[in-house]
Amino acid sequence: MLPRPNRQHSKRSLSSILLRCMFIIIGAVCYAVALELFLVPNDITDGGVTGISVIVSHFTSLPLGMFLFLLNLPFLIVGYKQIGKTFAFSTLLGIIVMSVTTLLLHSVQAFSQETTLAFVFGGILLGLGTGIVIRSGGSLDGTEIIAILISRKTPFSVGEIIMILNVFILGGAGFVFGWDAALFSILAYYIAFKVIDITIDGLNESKSVWIISNNIDEIGDAIISRLGRGVTYLSGEGGFSGDPKKVIFCVITRLEEAKLKEIVNHFDERAFLAVGNIHDVKGGRFKKKDIH
Repeated sequence: MLPRPNRQHSKRSLSSILLRCMFIIIGAVCYAVALELFLVPNDITDGGVTGISVIVSHFTSLPLGMFLFLLNLPFLIVGYKQIGKTFAFSTLLGIIVMSVTTLLLHSVQAFSQETTLAFVFGGILLGLGTGIVIRSGGSLDGTEIIAILISRKTPFSVGEIIMILNVFILGGAGFVFGWDAALFSILAYYIAFKVIDITIDGLNESKSVWIISNNIDEIGDAIISRLGRGVTYLSGEGGFSGDPKKVIFCVITRLEEAKLKEIVNHFDERAFLAVGNIHDVKGGRFKKKDIH
């Protein structure tokens, strides 16, 4: 009897871990620079936990970086349990670097006191930093984590939940900093959203995945065991060769895309992999377990 092939996913190489950490650090620093040197000195804020942190910091006169870390921490713990430790550790690194950098930049003079320049360049840096971190498998705001969890219990998508939360947060900023500042915050948020879209090449929460490989069973098992995603095996035929092909189809979230590519590359570097955006997902078994 032949031994069962080892389908345990190997650990990431040290170089790939260091590269991921480097990009997360770069993204977090960009985010912090946007906040402390462009947006916050001009009373412009972001949505999510960052927006709440800016408002609380304004009332307490305590450093923004402290609240960025403390308010994100509970969401990070939830993310570790519900989304996976790789995502949680990547997010923790990003939040620590972001918080420390904002503390170091707190006393530095703003680059511009011109509101228009501040919200444009601040929004660009904010989106660039967020996009780099997300593309590296992490996050800089706990709102996205809680939105993913709420979406599983409600008919609303992750994007809709984040939008609803940010309406209240940016509305609160209007009462604190004035409505002109709130309107500039909305413009900065829109610019950041578009830059994130460009940076990570698509911001839809759900993605369809098609995989063709000679090691399709190993890849399918790894997706099920490591991502907690169901897979569907389809039968196909090569257009040129006429050989029968086994195809995997599955649906993942954008936060899981980096991990899935890592899994596929581990078992077959020459595998055909197609990833597309999905507007909506209903029915089936679009539920997941922890990533490991």
